[in-house]
Parts: sequence; structure tokens; C-alpha cells
Amino acid sequence: MTQEEASAKRTPKTIESAADLVIVGGGLTGTCAAITAARAGIKVTLIQDRPVLGGNCSSEVRLWILGATSHMGNNNRWAREGGVIDEIMLENIYRNPDGNPLIFDTVLLEKVIQESNITLLLNTAVFDLDKKTGNGSESDEIEVVHAFCSQNSTKYQVSAPLFCDASGDGIVGFLAGAAFRMGAESAEEFGEKFAPDKAYGELLGHSMYFYSKDAGRPVKFIPPSYALQDITEIPRYKTFNPKDFGCRLWWLEFGGRLDTVHDTEKIKWELWKVVYGAWNYIKNSGEFPESENMTLEWVGTIPGKRESRRFEGDYMLTQQDVVEQKTFEDTTAFGGWSLDLHPADGVYSDQSGCNQWHSKGVYSIPYRCYYSRNISNLFIAGRIISATHVAFASTRVMATSAVGGQAVGIAAALAKKYNCSPREVGTQHLEEYQLELWRSGQYLPQTHIADPADLVQKARISASSSLHLSELPGSDIWNVIEHSVAQMLPVTASIPAITIHIEALEDTVLEVELRRSSEVFNHTPDITLETKSIPLSAGKHEVSLDWSAGVAEACYVFICLMKNELLKVQYSDKRVTGILTVFNATNPAVSNYGKQEPTADLGVDTFEFWCPQRRPAGQNVAFRLSEPITLFEPKNLKNALHRPISAPNAWVADFTDENPSIKIEWNEKVTVSKIELVFDTDSDHPMENVIYVHPETVMPFCVSDLEIADGNGAVIGKISENHQTKQTIFLDNPVSTKSIQIKILSKNVHVPAALFEIRCY
Repeated sequence: MTQEEASAKRTPKTIESAADLVIVGGGLTGTCAAITAARAGIKVTLIQDRPVLGGNCSSEVRLWILGATSHMGNNNRWAREGGVIDEIMLENIYRNPDGNPLIFDTVLLEKVIQESNITLLLNTAVFDLDKKTGNGSESDEIEVVHAFCSQNSTKYQVSAPLFCDASGDGIVGFLAGAAFRMGAESAEEFGEKFAPDKAYGELLGHSMYFYSKDAGRPVKFIPPSYALQDITEIPRYKTFNPKDFGCRLWWLEFGGRLDTVHDTEKIKWELWKVVYGAWNYIKNSGEFPESENMTLEWVGTIPGKRESRRFEGDYMLTQQDVVEQKTFEDTTAFGGWSLDLHPADGVYSDQSGCNQWHSKGVYSIPYRCYYSRNISNLFIAGRIISATHVAFASTRVMATSAVGGQAVGIAAALAKKYNCSPREVGTQHLEEYQLELWRSGQYLPQTHIADPADLVQKARISASSSLHLSELPGSDIWNVIEHSVAQMLPVTASIPAITIHIEALEDTVLEVELRRSSEVFNHTPDITLETKSIPLSAGKHEVSLDWSAGVAEACYVFICLMKNELLKVQYSDKRVTGILTVFNATNPAVSNYGKQEPTADLGVDTFEFWCPQRRPAGQNVAFRLSEPITLFEPKNLKNALHRPISAPNAWVADFTDENPSIKIEWNEKVTVSKIELVFDTDSDHPMENVIYVHPETVMPFCVSDLEIADGNGAVIGKISENHQTKQTIFLDNPVSTKSIQIKILSKNVHVPAALFEIRCY
């Protein structure tokens, strides 16, 4: 029994601890930062004020994770984020292709607790901090944060040399006195033509999501008294669909005219009012008889936040940086979501729920956006990074924030290694920093990476076969050209003639355009090289298209068959790494259907969207080439590119190779203790974690089983049932050998074996 005498005041139980890095905020950004830093060998304390990890993508909010792929609704091919967020998404799709948000919670929690270097504090909120003092004055350096857990009535005091604010609202940066902004900059300050005016509003609001389900019997709904009574207060109420739920109703948004930090509870109540009023309208208005058996399954208890504070780093990303895809010496992450501003009045606005403008490809984010300019040991990550309001409209999304978290994790490890500040990592150790980021799976656009420690760079590489792509044979799939369709092909100089099979339903003309992108690292077909008009009589035809045009450097060309509903084209059931078919079609995932065409000078480009279809659709056009494409050679395995860009960048085996293998040979014996392999997990697939149902748990291009033998034929490593992009084999007993052989054991009759990279250390 515990018995205490009465006292004037008591203090809560207090636990003091120390770490190398304290991360405040366990959303997707903080989670990825913590995992990355822990794997890099430093001690991390991760403080999260909610009972689960994930923030907006957790089961408490249930927003889908997206970034550069944008639901496959833009021209950012092979643009899914790499590294830890890629690992998380692939694990989720393997376990949870139906998008159950509760299962996704378990994926995140498991990833964190598996790291022995992470101390996780859930339900723990930071409320104060101390800064170092010297000579009687306060310094610009944080020393300790104070947090309280309501569940165990315990106060925590955690000290560290480095801190990361990934809290969303920037509680650490705010308390520490870090410079920040809130609201929208004027168009004049940074020359941003998309900057909003006062009528549109300066802040994006919060959203509240709900789930519904069919109960299999009639279900009545009596709304709470606080539900919205007059549905016409929502100008877009006529767009309600009983089958829409969750973040498909992202536009149930409010709060952009309020203080999105301190008025959050007020905003939440208004959103509850809206959600229950909307459901009352769906159930009881008589407009939706199909809702008779439907019931509310879940309504969020906390809103999904979009915008509040943005903290100033040594550089502020701008609209022009995004649209023009500016290159930076200190590129550390990338984005690709649209410039996506919402009217501040949210659901009560009579304007479109969002105003989205894409760039022609992915853009770089410099390291200088990820630390405070005036608090010397504070990293900033997530939606609070150093960006203008307009640039933030793109960088704010979770997958983009997650790769920023990974960038912080690696930077923190180097800051610990060299006992330096976050700023000094970028000014004194940039080359090593970018190399370690790249090794961790981060994609750094337009950034050359060299890995001198990789033994494969000094080796000869050969293969049992390499794909010389001369054809993709036809299948029984013939589809009407109801939308313009383009076969993407990688070329280096001359463009081979291509033969396709067309069926004309009546006499008509096949219009064909040969296009490429104005930048070889993009996949927006904005330059037309050649056009053809081919009269066709009713019936089936073998159509050969030869080209007089060429290209000056390696890039993708688009053979565009323009829309004609009197024509059918034959497709193939074969798929190949780095080969894709895209469509210029109305895509419900984006607001600018088919073409981005601003009606005013907003500082964005006019161009068409050519987007893939989701599997099980999305087959390639069947074709035969006059000369094979020979860009799938084993030398690609050491070009430091982990995805298709201007070329496939992968070794691909021939379709007929029954036992594909790679051999790596050195002139002299080398000692190998670690082997890393990078697989093709289809970085074009966005892998939304909720709402969407995915047709596969393992990407069809991914090699699932292989073994590695030394020069004597002894097996030194195996990988089985792989579904991840990157796998590392650690050799307990390092091998001294002049060669190793990688034997691919998995089979897929429709997809030849492929690898992006093999590295040995």
C-alpha cells in the first residue's frame, strides 16, 4: 500500500535521459528521420504526442501518403520516393494491399521498435525547453526539452546535442525562438505569380475524414444537435457521392481564416459539424436511396492539418525553384507534388477545392531548407521546412516530407561523427553527406554520385544474357484508342522504325506523333519531332512507322497514337523494366484533366499529361522494332542510378534466359564483407496506403529469390521472398575471391529478370 501525508504541492515523476538526437513529432517525417539516424548508428529519442505513429497517415486521421507520383496523375515517371519511406510503403503493400489503416499503424510501429537505437515515447507532448547559457546570457543552442505523458503521469527531460522539429506546428522551433513565418508571402517578395491574394486566403485548412460501410440492412441516422443543418451552406454539396469516403472527401476542409495552431480545437468542432451534417444529408435527404443500408463506421477525432508555421533556414524554396526544377549543389531530397493551394474558406468556399499546378518533372530541395538559420543545433523537417507558402503547397505532402526526414537522419549522424552543427554538415561534409544519402536509397535529381568504396566499380561485369529489345509480342488484348496512347521507348541517337498492329472499324486515318521531352531527365512529351497521317481501310493492318528524326542524347521518345475511336491497337502481356505505355486521358486524380493550361499568367507551364494506367491494366502496346534497343546491359549495374530516368538504368535479362545470372570479376582477389542489391519495385506505382486496393503484394518486376556464389562456386548469400527495393547481405566471415556470381532463381514468364545495382564492400 502507498500512503502519503498531505502536502502543499507535488511534482510529477520525472525521468531524465540523454540522446544523440531528439526528434519531436512521430508523424511519417519524424519516423523516417528516427529510423534513418538509428541505422546510421546514433542514439535517438522519438517523442510523439499521439498514441500511434504516422500523424496524418495514422489510423487517427487516415490520409493517404503521396508525393511525386501524384496518384500517377502527372508526368513524373518512376518518381516514387526511395529509402525508408519506400521500405515502409512496400512492406505495407505486401501485408496490407487493401489499405487497412490499423495494419499500417502496425507497420510503422514495428519499423521503429525494431531499431535498438530508438527510444520511443508515445502520448508524450513537449511543452518547454531549455537553451544553453554562457556568460550570463542564453545561447542559440537547445540543451533539453521537457515533455509530459498523460498516460503514465510522467515528465521527461531529454537532453541532446542535436534536435529535430518534425512536430507539424513547430513546437520546438517556436519555443526555441527560431525564425518562422505563418501565412502567405506577397507576390512581390519572391516574384511568385501564384501567390494568393487576401480574398483567396493565406492558409490551408484542416480536414476531417470518415469511413462508411454497407451494413447489409437498413440503418437509420439521427444527427447530433451540433450537425450542420443547412447543407446548402456547403457550395459543393451537390458533388456528394455515398460511395466516397475517407480522404476522397479531402475537401471537407476548414480553418484557413483562423489561427491553425491555437484554433485547432475550434476548427475540429466545425469539421465535426460538417461531417455529421454531410452524412445527415446523404442518409436523410432522400437524394441518395442507395445509402439506405449504409452506416458510419468511423469519424476522425483529430483533424488532418495542412499548414501552420514554416521555419526559415539558410534558403527558402520558391515557386520558381519548383516549376523550373532548379539544380542545387546541396540537393538532399526531391518533390513532385503539384503546387496545390486551397481556398482558405475550405468547404464553405464557392471556388474549387484546390488549385493545382504541376512542374514538368520532379524538383530538388536543398539541404539548407532543413535546419534553422538562427538555432544552431535544430533541424526542421516535414511541412515546416524553409519554403514560401507557394512552394510549401508542394513540399507539404507526406512522402516528400518523409524523404526530408531521411535527409535529416543522415545529416544528424554526420553532425555527431564530426561534432559539428547542422549547417556545417552542408558546408564542410557535403560530398560524404550526399553519398550516404544515396547509399540509404535517397534519389538526388541531377546529382552525380561516386562511391569509391564500392568494389564493383573496379570490376568487370558480365551476364548470362541481356535484353536486346526487338519486340513485345501481341496478346489477345485489343483496345479502342478512346484516349491518345503513347509507347515510351528509350533511345540514344537514331530512333528505330516500329511496327504495330491496328484494327480499323471503318475507313479512317491513323494520326501518329513522335515526341520527346524538352529535358532528358523529364517525361513530359512537350516537343514533337515528327508527325504521320496514315489512311486505313476497315480491317486489321500491320503498320510500320519509320522516322527521319533523331535525338542528340539518351532520352525517352513517345510514339503517340492520337485519339481515334474508330481504331483499335493490339497490346502485349509482356512487361519490361523501364518500358511503359502512357495515355493522354481524363484522370480523376488530378484537377487539370488531360492538359495543364493556366488561363492567367501564374508562372507555371502549359503542357499535356500523359499518364499510365494502373495494373492489372496498363499493358504496353505490342510492337516490333527495326533495330533492337540495347540499353539493358550489365554495365548499368554500376552507373549509380537506381531508377529509369533518361534510360532504363537497369540490367535486364533476355526473355528466353531460363537461368539468368550476373558475374562480377576482379583482376586480383578482393575481400567482400557486405553485398547490397537494388531491385525494381516499380517506382512508378504510388502505393497509397489507404482507400486504394492494390492488385499485387509484390511488384511484378521485383526479383524475389536469388543466391550468390564466390569464385569457387560456394554459396555465400541468399535472398528469398524479397519484396523490397534494397537488400543487404552481411557476410559474417568475409570472403576473399576474384569473382562472385548472382544467380536469379525466381521466374516470371511475362517479365524478364532485372536489377538496378550490385555493390560490394
